[in-house]
Amino acid sequence: MQRAFAAVTARLPNGWGDLGKQIALVVAVDTAYSLVRGVADGQRAVAFAHGQQIIDAERATGTLFEPGLQAFFLQFQWLIDFANQVYMNSQFAVIVGFFLWVYFFHNETYYFVRNMFMVAMGLALVGYAVYATAPPRLFPEYGFVDTLNEFSAVNHDSGMTKAFINPYAAVPSMHCAFALMVGMTGARLARWRPVKLFWACWPLLVAWVVIVTGNHYWVDAVLGWSVAMASALVASQLLARARPHAWAWRREPVPEID
Repeated sequence: MQRAFAAVTARLPNGWGDLGKQIALVVAVDTAYSLVRGVADGQRAVAFAHGQQIIDAERATGTLFEPGLQAFFLQFQWLIDFANQVYMNSQFAVIVGFFLWVYFFHNETYYFVRNMFMVAMGLALVGYAVYATAPPRLFPEYGFVDTLNEFSAVNHDSGMTKAFINPYAAVPSMHCAFALMVGMTGARLARWRPVKLFWACWPLLVAWVVIVTGNHYWVDAVLGWSVAMASALVASQLLARARPHAWAWRREPVPEID
């Protein structure tokens, strides 16, 4: 037992104390984000009005392609099942695995990535508060289909789901924001070319997933990418400059961390 503990300890980049601090920080921020995002009381009418505004804008510009895209892929059950699985796991399983990979194998970059994600979550909460929006799946009259409900038996209205998920938080798409941050970071850090290519394509795959499952408009995806880029800018130009030895993007180990 002592040998196993010692072996694990030897692999920790900055000891158990730092690992515990990072886990506690990420869990606390994510819990706060989920709870604040889940405050949806009194938002229904406004959210549907905003959703209608987006649909009207897309129709006016000839860019309301989402129902047609969904209709095409609904012919292929296995693709819809795949899209549903990616949608349900890309916000948790993939991101948790990604954070562990960066922390253990690219620790010198981890603190920049952590800060970037936290900034993105803060920006998203502002968007949800200012522009609560009903997702496409709540507008079946325009041909949208809730694939998670229809094909995966995921009930968006269940008590557990509603406790942590605001059904009117379509703008911006944080699936797309997180996917871009994960994808670009992974592409820069990965050493094997096929892995680089996979991470480079990840944001496009997730954008397809959120649209084909009826959870986001294409506008949401673009706004999500904008949040990711703004967060990277804040992390690099503000936070990294405030503590360059701890929070800057780098590939070599640094003595100071937080």
